[in-house]
Amino acid sequence: MRFDTLVAIALVFIPFSLTSIGGGGAIVAGIQHETVSVHAWVNSREFLDLFAVSRAAPGPGMMLATVIGWRVAGWLGALVATLALFVPSSVLCYSVFKLTNNHRDKKWHRAMREGLAPVGIGLIIAGVLSLFRLADGGIVAILIAGLSCAILFWAPRFPVLAVLALGGLTAVLASSLDTWLSTL
Repeated sequence: MRFDTLVAIALVFIPFSLTSIGGGGAIVAGIQHETVSVHAWVNSREFLDLFAVSRAAPGPGMMLATVIGWRVAGWLGALVATLALFVPSSVLCYSVFKLTNNHRDKKWHRAMREGLAPVGIGLIIAGVLSLFRLADGGIVAILIAGLSCAILFWAPRFPVLAVLALGGLTAVLASSLDTWLSTL
């Protein structure tokens, strides 16, 4: 294992750790860009596969860093990527909490909390768009995502598993219809 590869892994994930406002979903687009376009550690299809594996695995939702690190540099790469993504943000969050907790009732504290919310939402949307672009699901994927969002927006207590099942069923039916139409 080359030392420079481990350093490169750390240098990719540490900045994302410190800018993951809104959670792990907010940095997916950046991770995709760095790992696919900049470093070419994985291709687009592999990135989607690793993303799916990381989301299905137990543990934090951003185990994507771990599986990318493992793919690039084995177990040591997985360890470096995981520590690079989780340790800096954890130290930063703890430090900010300790420094600002006594000021929770002040206007500046409230403005800071409320001002970061749209930033996090925008970063999450960028991550979703990046995954859509890689998956190339077309109009069917866009419709499924839009309808899923609409259902959960207007009926927040609607079972999420039912939304997933309906989306999967819709995708299968659309694929079957496409296959059937292509045989005509």
